[in-house]
Amino acid sequence: MLDALMQYGYVGLFIASFLSATILPFSSEAILLGILALGGNSWICILLATLGNTLGGLTNYFLGKMGKMVWIEKYLKVKKEKLEKMQQWLEKKGASMAFFSFLPIVGDTIPLALGYMRANIYIVTVFMLLGKFLRYLVVFYGYKFLQ
Repeated sequence: MLDALMQYGYVGLFIASFLSATILPFSSEAILLGILALGGNSWICILLATLGNTLGGLTNYFLGKMGKMVWIEKYLKVKKEKLEKMQQWLEKKGASMAFFSFLPIVGDTIPLALGYMRANIYIVTVFMLLGKFLRYLVVFYGYKFLQ
């Protein structure tokens, strides 16, 4: 699947970034690095990856907002205990915790829990966008450093 997305270039990067921010286990970094290695424009890559990943995270937010606990457990395979634990942690911190939605493993449940809690979508979007942008910027500079 990674090879197929690589063949689509920037569109493949956007799709991979979107998918990796949803509950699907996927690595957008591999596509980003592949396109950079093939000579892709670094800023276009970073921006497309950021936008795709943010839209994927917002998809989780809206799934959480629309969802009932039964749906989240059944269809999204997120255990009630995990979501409740995340909710308790997020209630203390607020919508700005969307910044950390780039983290592996817990990152996908953060927007889901924020949506379930009906956190302010504008604050969630801004902080999620910042976190995901910094993530891809770090990946890019790590790639440049290793070249």
